[in-house]
Amino acid sequence: MAENGEEKLVAVARHIAKTLGHTDTMAEDILRIFSNFDGRLREKLSDDGVKQTLNSLDRKISGYISADAPIWSNPANFYSFLDSVDQLTAAVREWTPLADDKNISSCLDRAEDLLQRSMFRLEDEFRALMERGAKSLDLTGGRAVHRPDYSDEEDDASVEDDDNFVPVAQPITDYDVVVDALPAGTIGDLHEIARRMVAAGYVNECSHAFNMWRREFLEESLSRLGLQKLGIDEVHRMQWTQLEDEIEKWIKAINVALRILFPSERSLCDRIFLGFSSAADLNFMEVCRGLTIQLLNFADAVAIGSRSPERLFKVLDVYETVRDLMPEFELIFSDQYSLSLRNEAIAIWKRLEEAIRGIFMELENLIRRDPAKSAVPGGGLHPITRYVMNYLRAACRSRLTLEQVFEDSVAPSVDCRDGDDKALSSSSSLGVQMAWIMEVLECNLEAKSKVYREAALCSVFLMNNWRYIVQKVKDDELGTLLGDDWIRKRTAKVRQYHVNYQRSSWSKVLGVLKVDSISNSTSPSGASKSLKEKLKLFNSYFEEICKTQSSWVIFDEQLREELRISVSGTLSPAYRSFIGRLQAVPDIVKHMDRHVRYSVEDVEARISMLFQGNGSGRR
Repeated sequence: MAENGEEKLVAVARHIAKTLGHTDTMAEDILRIFSNFDGRLREKLSDDGVKQTLNSLDRKISGYISADAPIWSNPANFYSFLDSVDQLTAAVREWTPLADDKNISSCLDRAEDLLQRSMFRLEDEFRALMERGAKSLDLTGGRAVHRPDYSDEEDDASVEDDDNFVPVAQPITDYDVVVDALPAGTIGDLHEIARRMVAAGYVNECSHAFNMWRREFLEESLSRLGLQKLGIDEVHRMQWTQLEDEIEKWIKAINVALRILFPSERSLCDRIFLGFSSAADLNFMEVCRGLTIQLLNFADAVAIGSRSPERLFKVLDVYETVRDLMPEFELIFSDQYSLSLRNEAIAIWKRLEEAIRGIFMELENLIRRDPAKSAVPGGGLHPITRYVMNYLRAACRSRLTLEQVFEDSVAPSVDCRDGDDKALSSSSSLGVQMAWIMEVLECNLEAKSKVYREAALCSVFLMNNWRYIVQKVKDDELGTLLGDDWIRKRTAKVRQYHVNYQRSSWSKVLGVLKVDSISNSTSPSGASKSLKEKLKLFNSYFEEICKTQSSWVIFDEQLREELRISVSGTLSPAYRSFIGRLQAVPDIVKHMDRHVRYSVEDVEARISMLFQGNGSGRR
């Protein structure tokens, strides 16, 4: 009870000292006020009392400071040392207002020096405790399972000496876990040290020791995932295949960091600096800042790098990773010190959106720049058609992500030349974007079709390419985006090209087979001569077409068969009728084998040999 009363009395004295301010006679004024109140205060604040207190603390603390063994290795010594530090800190605080007294000022200098040495030793103890308890996490395939009791050194030694002891690792199946970065007992000891250092005004020294060790811990833990420290220029100089590998490593690393390591560090900071929220926030930011910037810089390098179309899918992976981790960014980096990191993550997320939109613009440019000088042999499928359609189908596997990316963008103006695609005006921004790319492709294909001198081959080329386009769109997310009306109109295009082909290829042949122009008034010899000339022309035209078109390509088996059946269904009846007319002419009938080179069956057989190109236009 006496000690408590004395402490209350000292507290009152401290308050009065603060109220009086600093004067030359402040110490004497305070002592004179209290001299008649309680002699114990005069004794405590007298020169002899201050020196006695300081000498006692110096003996205790110096003994601990000079010890070679870690103080924390003996719990009794550890807490005795901490108690002595508490007393010293309180003494310095009490004597500071009385520093104008020369004797007390001299003792105060000694006390502050002793306090500084105490803090240096506590900093060493702090660092040693972290080194003892921390081991970098091996997150390449599993999570270290720590033994629950870290308080007994003998148990630690027995583990090290046990040759049969095998560390256990469990595969990471859930990123949403918090790992105890340090044993609970160690965290408690660290908190006790941190509390003393903060109270003594050595928060910077404590933070430096904490931050340096925890940063090393994080860096080593993530280095085991293969994460390299790469600058933006280094990322841009990488070969694409190498960068793809780095992106895979980065995705795993940032998930581990944001979902395991950083939450664990947040918890550790809150527990060690319990009661000092500002210090906890600042230390967390300092520990995680470097690694966070490293991770974000990589994503930024991807965002501002090449916008070559083949990079879309990996850029989408990076974008989706950052997007999916935004709740973690907002939760973990929510304090005043970490706000800039969260804002930077949001900015890079938006730049990745811009990169994706830029890649689609580059795809449009690639289609436009594809030259129309050289024709695909046989009117087959053009590589640009195959590339674009397979590319868009693959892109549509990320439809939800792309819709999010294009949601706020300005949609391109689709040129609906036939008044079609009106439904797209109410479609999603992604649907409009896809329709625009198809429009660019259509213009490119039409330009390429003009390279062919033969109208029939031009129709075959367009028929091949649009048949492929329609097939790729059907039963796919791309078809859902473009709509049924778009598909119907493009299917109609294929039919129209089919009609155009037959008209340009076979109308001349069919015209020859018409015998209506040979009137009944024509003499038998005149009719015979006219029919012979028509038959000769038919043979010539038919031979030429079959020879030419046998090397043409219809890549789709069903379309190829439909085209043959259609040609045969039109030509065979006309030719059969023409042969029947020939058989009615006696002069020709006598020498039928000489004049008629093809039977109806022969014509059909030759037609079935059409479009057997070398397959250069196949999928």
